[in-house]
Amino acid sequence: MSKVAIIYWSGTGNTKIMAELIAEGARSEGAEVTLKEVGEATVLDIEQSAVVALGCPSMGDEILEESEMEPFIEDIKQSIKNKKVVLFGSYGWGDGQWMRDWEERMFSYGSQIYSDCVIANYEPDEDKKEECIELGKKISR
Repeated sequence: MSKVAIIYWSGTGNTKIMAELIAEGARSEGAEVTLKEVGEATVLDIEQSAVVALGCPSMGDEILEESEMEPFIEDIKQSIKNKKVVLFGSYGWGDGQWMRDWEERMFSYGSQIYSDCVIANYEPDEDKKEECIELGKKISR
């Protein structure tokens, strides 16, 4: 059984919906899932998991949320090395640059991007919801 940590920050609830669907998919395949808002997460959550899913919407000029998610990403940069990682989040403008930048950053920390990132424009539609569930299934194997 795979241990999966899903850690996210959500302002309007769109990224939270995505996190919950990823967790649903992972649990349906028998994974042991830790689902936490980033303010409740610790480095230990990362260290104790085989796969880590990190979620954050695009903020400002296509950046990560600065008061909680950004410091957490800095805190885990040693623990994320050699971990399987997936990224997800929602956006309301731009073209997903924040996700490409975040993915590049995770590579630079030595993590293994396990699957394509999932991004949704505002609230995830039915196709994006299904994509989140499928991502959860995939990362639990």
